[in-house]
Amino acid sequence: MNKTFRRVSLFLLMVMLMTLVPAPSFADVHRSDMRGVWISTIFNLDYPGTKNNKKAQKDEYRAMLDQLQTAGINTVMVQVRPKADAFYPSAINPWSESLTGTQGRDPGYDPLAFMIEETHRRGMSFHAWLNPYRVTTGTTDLSTLADNHPARLHPDWLITHNGALYYNPESEGVKKHIIDTVAEIVTNYDVDGIHFDDYFYPSNYPLPEGESRDGKIADARRNTVNDMVAQVYQTIKKIDSSVLFGISPMGIWKNKKSDPTGSATTGSEAYYSVFSDCRQWIKAGTIDYIVPQIYWEMGFAAADYQTLVSWWSKETHGSPVTLYIGQAAYRDGVAAQMEQQLNINQQYSNVKGSVFFRAKDIQNNRKGIASQMKAFYSQKVADALPSTHRVMLNGRLLPLQAYNINGSNYFKLRDLAYVLSDTPARFNTHWNPVTETIHLETGRAYLPVGGELSSSAPSTAKATMTTATLTLDGSLSYAGAFNILGNNYYKLRDIGSLTGFSVDWDPADSLITITP
Repeated sequence: MNKTFRRVSLFLLMVMLMTLVPAPSFADVHRSDMRGVWISTIFNLDYPGTKNNKKAQKDEYRAMLDQLQTAGINTVMVQVRPKADAFYPSAINPWSESLTGTQGRDPGYDPLAFMIEETHRRGMSFHAWLNPYRVTTGTTDLSTLADNHPARLHPDWLITHNGALYYNPESEGVKKHIIDTVAEIVTNYDVDGIHFDDYFYPSNYPLPEGESRDGKIADARRNTVNDMVAQVYQTIKKIDSSVLFGISPMGIWKNKKSDPTGSATTGSEAYYSVFSDCRQWIKAGTIDYIVPQIYWEMGFAAADYQTLVSWWSKETHGSPVTLYIGQAAYRDGVAAQMEQQLNINQQYSNVKGSVFFRAKDIQNNRKGIASQMKAFYSQKVADALPSTHRVMLNGRLLPLQAYNINGSNYFKLRDLAYVLSDTPARFNTHWNPVTETIHLETGRAYLPVGGELSSSAPSTAKATMTTATLTLDGSLSYAGAFNILGNNYYKLRDIGSLTGFSVDWDPADSLITITP
């Protein structure tokens, strides 16, 4: 698959090579405003509802995306490796039984390529969700696996627990297999992220007799998981540094009773239950984002929602690791208070969004959750303050009106088109009110409509995330934007990467220079 297909046309690729301005990725666009959802494929919980039917599966996925986007979702985390298998043609893993009912059977198309294309077509991000260690559920019979399953080929890689098979995290062969699996996806597919869930060692996997949960073997288990995480991160970044790596651990690292620095909770602890030390991942910077699964209600005595949001906010403060909150759409008590929980998240500046488990509950509007989400996200506003930075083009200062929103400068799209109209980076823009689409046409002179370079706007304003679709030379594109007083404002670098100009910043003079 050509990974540049969705980002640039041949013309834009030539422009980028000349200007060396990278195109914005979907992951970057949604990183500071995550509205994600987990789409679970194990046991066909969310998808696909029909097996062995290519058309039905495609129609179902399109309809699901449309419903989720209406509720405000901008990112999907699709389970493409539910049981050490694959939702894509793989050289090292068998086809998933969730697609056809038989593990190893080719479904007749590439579901991962299709899902990525449909997701990006809607301006949404796609994270490939993998369970690294789970092999079976409810059986230890290797004959139930496809003939080419790595677990059948390497039975020495396996451990058993509670009637199921898992890859042994301590096996170097297992580590290499997980890394190779991730590398295969990142190399061949235009994913925006690789995502692991909270399953590491099997829950409460026993220690040898006489060993303590803080002893040598327990620490070795945590270290081997840490090593796998670090190697996966390094592998992803070597292949494509724009692809994010994130993990959604259990909502409690340690309780305060176990560690004075833990949370004021009394629930199951990830550090001991599955031997995952998420604090270490944050300190080491071996993940890009973390999504603790805070799946409880406000006021729940053992694990109060706000108590945990506050703890994780402090845990990630000052770290380059982005914090999102995992929220339980599947639980009635949580779903009923979702808008309140979202409002709590907003009180913490380093909480950059949410991921909801799971898709079907939003589609079914459990306890009104989809309605609450839609209402919350449609009213989400930011303060837009007048920018004090100057902008220069071809040696002259431009009277461009700009706003600073959350630390970044945003400029009116029509103003940019107007001042660039006589340069090689010229573009025209027009608005289709029926489809709510902004059309950009590169290489064409801008046709003024009046009001360009107006300075009549108030000194401060409220900005809302734009819901308009963006096309570039007839193809769907994306750049994060805010609507302020009826006009769409974009970052200079985002528009520059699309239309062909570079942006330089001189902090000493607060001067931005545009170079077509």
